[in-house]
Amino acid sequence: MLLEENKAIIRRLFKAENEGNLAIYDELMSPDYVDNAFQFTSLEEYKKMHAKTREALPDFQETIEDMVAEGEKVVVRFKGTGTHKGEWFGIPPTGKKITITGVLIYRIVDGKIVEKVSGIYDFLDFYNRIGIIEYTEKGKKLFPEEAT
Repeated sequence: MLLEENKAIIRRLFKAENEGNLAIYDELMSPDYVDNAFQFTSLEEYKKMHAKTREALPDFQETIEDMVAEGEKVVVRFKGTGTHKGEWFGIPPTGKKITITGVLIYRIVDGKIVEKVSGIYDFLDFYNRIGIIEYTEKGKKLFPEEAT
């Protein structure tokens, strides 16, 4: 039963983030939360990052594609989409639709998310669309749909 409870916590987290309810962090996450993917060592740092992301991508929605739980850990494969409507780390809004995919591993203890053990993100589409990276001519030929 604990595995299903842990999965429910992660579902609540994703649902709240999709609704822009960032206050849920205090309920679901430990104040000592550690995010190994982005190297945050406190819940406050994590909250600030998500607030900035929400300002840049106000319609950002994450979909859980797969979820597996074992012991204290929950693994999530997700897809996120949104529109770059606000400044993101100094990059002005482009109005472009973006996609981010990834796999996250959370650790939950006593009903609280205490750690993102690992996070593997594919930011390629996002970075390309907002102008951080550009496809080479060879890349445009190999991946014509992605390069537009």
